[in-house]
Amino acid sequence: MVHIRFEGRSVDVVETQLGITTGMNDVTVKERVARHLDVNSDRLSAYIVDRRPSGDLIVRPEAVYG
Repeated sequence: MVHIRFEGRSVDVVETQLGITTGMNDVTVKERVARHLDVNSDRLSAYIVDRRPSGDLIVRPEAVYG
């Protein structure tokens, strides 16, 4: 499962629906997510791909503290 947090929205999508496979790098994952969201991939450049122990991915904005 890929959980996407983008501009106040949260979306869960199956990896196969995005064409994401095990071992893909973060840039490729963000390109696939951008295509799914129908936005330019540069809009996700500051986003983090968080790989969970379960195998799920979370694509989210970078957390800023302080």
